[in-house]
Amino acid sequence: MAEFKIVVSDPKTGKSITKEIKDKSAQTLMGMKIGQEIDATIVEIDGTLKISGGSDKVGFPMRSDVHGSARNNILLTSGVGFRSKVKGMQKRKTVRGSMISDETYQINTILVKGNLVLDKPAEKAKAEEKPAEKAKAEEKPAEKAKTKK
Repeated sequence: MAEFKIVVSDPKTGKSITKEIKDKSAQTLMGMKIGQEIDATIVEIDGTLKISGGSDKVGFPMRSDVHGSARNNILLTSGVGFRSKVKGMQKRKTVRGSMISDETYQINTILVKGNLVLDKPAEKAKAEEKPAEKAKAEEKPAEKAKTKK
């Protein structure tokens, strides 16, 4: 069965979350293309998501201008999957097509409608760890002073 990591980005706040989906909910994404909108209930969010890209299991990026779901070696001058070092440079690079298949590993999405809710308990856990680290830092200078005498 298919298994994907979905990265949901909220352009309003600049925050993003990653969710893993499997089985039936992953099957609903098969055959979708970059630019299509989907229901966000797949990742337990109210609203809609727009597919903006992704990568396959090896790490090759998906391009919206390459049809199908297969890997292709195409001649690039700019855009996704290529960073030019010199103006006018062309290079043949391997990219994945714009259609989601079972070879796709990560799907990047943008939240079009709805609100992105971040997990609050994770933030509290990080806040509790910080005072403990400060206490350890305070103990160390005291130990150094004892060893110098």
